[in-house]
Amino acid sequence: MEIQQENTRPLSPCAILCLEMYAPPFLPKYALKILTYHHLAFPSHTVISMPALSPTMTSGNIGTWQKNPGDSLAPGDVLVEIETDKAQMDFEFQEDGVLAKILKDSGAKDVAVGNPIAVMVEDAGDVEAFADFTMEDAGGEKGAEKKEEGKKDSGAEAVESSEPPDSGSKTAPPKEESSSAPAAQESESTGERLQTSLEREPGISPAAKKLALEKGVPVSQIKGSGPGGRVTKQDVEKSKPAAPAAASAGPTGGAPTYEDIPATSMRKTIASRLTQSFTQNPHYFVASSVSVTKLMKLRAALNASADGKYKLSVNDFLIKAVAVAAKKVPAANSSWREEGSGGNVVIRQHNTVDVSVAVATPVGLMTPIVKNVMNSGLESISASIKDLGKRARDGKLKPEEYQGGTITISNMGMNDAIDRFTAVINPPQATIVAVGAVKKVAIPKEGEDGLEAGVEWDEQIVLTASFDHKVVDGAVGGEYMRELKAVIENPLGLML
Repeated sequence: MEIQQENTRPLSPCAILCLEMYAPPFLPKYALKILTYHHLAFPSHTVISMPALSPTMTSGNIGTWQKNPGDSLAPGDVLVEIETDKAQMDFEFQEDGVLAKILKDSGAKDVAVGNPIAVMVEDAGDVEAFADFTMEDAGGEKGAEKKEEGKKDSGAEAVESSEPPDSGSKTAPPKEESSSAPAAQESESTGERLQTSLEREPGISPAAKKLALEKGVPVSQIKGSGPGGRVTKQDVEKSKPAAPAAASAGPTGGAPTYEDIPATSMRKTIASRLTQSFTQNPHYFVASSVSVTKLMKLRAALNASADGKYKLSVNDFLIKAVAVAAKKVPAANSSWREEGSGGNVVIRQHNTVDVSVAVATPVGLMTPIVKNVMNSGLESISASIKDLGKRARDGKLKPEEYQGGTITISNMGMNDAIDRFTAVINPPQATIVAVGAVKKVAIPKEGEDGLEAGVEWDEQIVLTASFDHKVVDGAVGGEYMRELKAVIENPLGLML
């Protein structure tokens, strides 16, 4: 958060230069900035700027203001909801004061980080003085300042120069390009007599003209072969009729046939990151059908004995299984890192397994992280994912709760229509496991004599892992899937 105190007269350039040259070493640089943004027309106040709520945030959208002008502010109070490039987040203010003026109303889009959004005062009696306070009084928007500076810079050289721009001298400033519309030009006349439409029509016999009308062939498009270029009946017969006009794509006077929905900052970020991932990371996919019959029975037994303290889901077991397999095949729990501008590249192999869990929210996909899964029991994992999932859907996650992670799981098993699917890797991770719905599958039943004795029903899921080939070779990806299949089909190992 950037704040600017405003209560005294602006300093002259000479005063600022003296401060920069002779200020003591302990005087912070931002103190000089504070001194240059003072205003005599308003009481002492603080300008509240758009904060950077995530490391990649450059702008945000203003949501609902939780405080109104005249309301008191205390550390930890939620001032306004802000939609970042990651999520809808609360801006918790950390100062004492009174909200005097809101500069950016709810719904404001793409407000740059650092731009003024509100004004705070220390004394509630000063609030009325800010009724006419504007964005310009707060220093203006960054984008607007840059545009204005560009305009001034382009004209300053010509204003200060002692020579006109078009004098031809090497020292003259460049001539300013006019933005006015080009002058109209009068068309040239040939001096010939104007022709009527009948005179412009090529020569054609009455019979040929009737035939052209019947065939729908424009006479002007027929090349005549008769004397003087006259169009004959044979010329019309050889020509092709004009193509019919294309049918209208929709009703012309009715309701619109589509609706343009503006993309949110989060949707733009999702699109950018996933496009980058799929184009820069060489994906390959490995699928495996896995029996979950034993896991489902273990889950039912544990939930029955929980006395309502917890309710384990299939996904809780799978999160644990993904982590156990990742510890056995560390390459799957690694990431590709390009550090610095010297081309230094490393493959970072993580010692802990932090599982990112894909969660669908009203504004897009989020991946809250269950951290250090290997040291967490199933009950703890279940409680964590329920809490993280709820806060993800409510837009209440903190950046450290969804940024990071070493491996990802995406489960669409709650949708019975999904047998299997493939997922896009969550960069810079190297592995994501996609989980389909549980299906009952008939498998041959072996009798005592070793022969088939009918069939029995087995509950199975299809797991499809996406690997980054830069980090995980094909054989290593296959080994990870074998370990994952083994731990899921023998779920008692998850209890250890």
